[in-house]
Amino acid sequence: MDYETIQVGPVKAQTLHNALPPFSPYVPTSLLPFIALVLLSSTFALAFYFSTLPKTAPVRELGVALLASVLGGFGVVALFCSVGVYV
Repeated sequence: MDYETIQVGPVKAQTLHNALPPFSPYVPTSLLPFIALVLLSSTFALAFYFSTLPKTAPVRELGVALLASVLGGFGVVALFCSVGVYV
C-alpha cells in the first residue's frame, strides 16, 4: 500500500470526523470521586499493613506492596479526573 492510497482529503476527513459518535466514558464521571476515595483509602490501609508485616516473608511483602502501588496509581488518576485534570 503506497502513500497515495492512505491520504484522505481535508473535506473527506472532516466528513468522517463528523460521522463518528460522541465520546462517552465507560465509568460515569459522577462516580470518580467515590472510586478515588475507595482506591486511595485501600492504598493507605495496605501501606499500614505493609509496615506491620514481619520481615520474614518477602513474597507476601512484594504482593502487598505491588497491590498498594497499583491501587494508588489508579486512585490518583481517578482523583485527577474527578477534579477536571483529565490524564
